[in-house]
Amino acid sequence: MNPQALNHHRVGSGPPLVLLHGIGSRWQVWDPVLERLAREREVVAVDLPGFGASPMPSAGTPAGIGTLVGMLSEWLDAVGLQRPHVAGNSLGGWLALELAAGGRAASATALSPAGFWSDLEARFALASLWISVRIARALAPAAETLTATPARRRLLLGQLAARPQQIPAADAAASLRALAEAPWFDATLEAITAERYRPRGRLPVPVTIAWGQRDRLLLPRQAARAGAAIPGARMLTLRGCGHVPTYDDPAQVARVLLEGSGGLSGG
Repeated sequence: MNPQALNHHRVGSGPPLVLLHGIGSRWQVWDPVLERLAREREVVAVDLPGFGASPMPSAGTPAGIGTLVGMLSEWLDAVGLQRPHVAGNSLGGWLALELAAGGRAASATALSPAGFWSDLEARFALASLWISVRIARALAPAAETLTATPARRRLLLGQLAARPQQIPAADAAASLRALAEAPWFDATLEAITAERYRPRGRLPVPVTIAWGQRDRLLLPRQAARAGAAIPGARMLTLRGCGHVPTYDDPAQVARVLLEGSGGLSGG
């Protein structure tokens, strides 16, 4: 796959900050925080291979963390981003940490990153997401109707967001369709839930790990394992936020991303 083919959105000016979404998502999950970030950063939000509007990798490409890190590294080279700040949520958070460990990031900010699960927690995530994507595939033709009211959004998206009623109906419908249509979902889910983050000690760049206080997919207790695996990481709690926190509290999330990627202007 041509690394330049990865779909991405670039906005703002300042030190570059690359944003990586979670499994089944798309770059637009960062929409609630983009305006705040773009005042101080050149923000580059990318669709992972086989998700959003990015193409599938070549036939026979193995799914998994190593493959995604390699593809993202090639993409960074292709778009002229040698060592940007990198932040991600869930799978994207894990990838941000891996890019930092490999010397491809100036800093890493991980929001409820995957990879720090126990065997039981990995099986829970696998089962939960396996069921979720199949529900999404069945419901996608009626996505607009099913996400039209706050009550329906709470029912459909309550495991991912603490305040799903705050997600605009159009965004919720588009996200539901993106999940249903992601061609690399099943293979990626199976691969990543069989893996674990491999501790390497202190990483060579500043690391922030922020966990959603109301995360119902990757439970907040996993944050302690992340802190133990990455000595020196700045550990935070995203107050009142769920697993995907951008719609729950955009101001809080933007502040964490700016602080993690070099600080807020004026200190």
